[in-house]
Amino acid sequence: MSLWELPRSLAIVWWTLVGLFVGSFLNVCIHRLPKPGMSVWRPRRSHCPACGRQLTWSENVPLISWLLQVGRCRGCRWPIPWRYPLVEALTAGLWLWTVWITPAAEWPLLLVRLTVLSGLVVATFVDFDCFEIPDEVSIGGMLLAPLASLMVPQLHEATDVARALSDAPGEVDRLGSLGGCLSGMALGAGVLLAIGWVGKRVWGREAMGLGDVKLLAAGGGFVGPGGALFALVAASLVASLVGLGNMARFLWLSRARARSRGVRKPLGRSLATARVAGRYLPFGPYLALGIGIALLHWNHVQRWL
Repeated sequence: MSLWELPRSLAIVWWTLVGLFVGSFLNVCIHRLPKPGMSVWRPRRSHCPACGRQLTWSENVPLISWLLQVGRCRGCRWPIPWRYPLVEALTAGLWLWTVWITPAAEWPLLLVRLTVLSGLVVATFVDFDCFEIPDEVSIGGMLLAPLASLMVPQLHEATDVARALSDAPGEVDRLGSLGGCLSGMALGAGVLLAIGWVGKRVWGREAMGLGDVKLLAAGGGFVGPGGALFALVAASLVASLVGLGNMARFLWLSRARARSRGVRKPLGRSLATARVAGRYLPFGPYLALGIGIALLHWNHVQRWL
């Protein structure tokens, strides 16, 4: 019996466990990719970021090792950040959900979805940590998207452009899928470049990072132009709400600090401080959220819209 012929319940358990171990590997990518002189493959063995001690296999078991070690390095007792078990659990959950909603017969589509979601997890947490998106994810996604679209036309079966470019009515062929991919990449990059161009002239500073442009271009290659637009709108709405909450948090902190010092600080000055401090948010994680939703649930999103 092959992997693709496993009973449904057993297949879901299998892929969830694989997702846990992939999440452990993604933690390596998140830690190493932004650091000069390091790569996913160098150094070969995982080590503690604090004391440099190489980790044994028993310290690399996803979730279990973190729990058994009470969240600390065995050597130097350095507190291991919550990000490590969070990434492992999140990846396992995403893999579980993707396997659950993807028909067993469409295993090529499943592999593409799992790969894209894993890349989005890396982009999200690197952007949270460093305010940058690794080229390995964004440019790698831009190279992978056309190949995946040619090999797995089902990827764009709900993309209107792909259907229009296909020969058979109501179906998506390889060339139609490639057309949907390229149009999604062009629209995703073009819209953000236009926003950045306008923002720079209106506010006199960079309004959009190039990493975000490349990420949405890569994502558009997998979700098509409609999915890319949806991802941008969803990202903007969520990021706006988070930004408002962040500014409210800084406003409260500013007022609380002034009260603790017995200083009468004008509300307008506190608002200005909160606005400056709270507006700096990485946009990549919210783009990744929108791309992920479009990738897995574009049919539902179209009906809802």
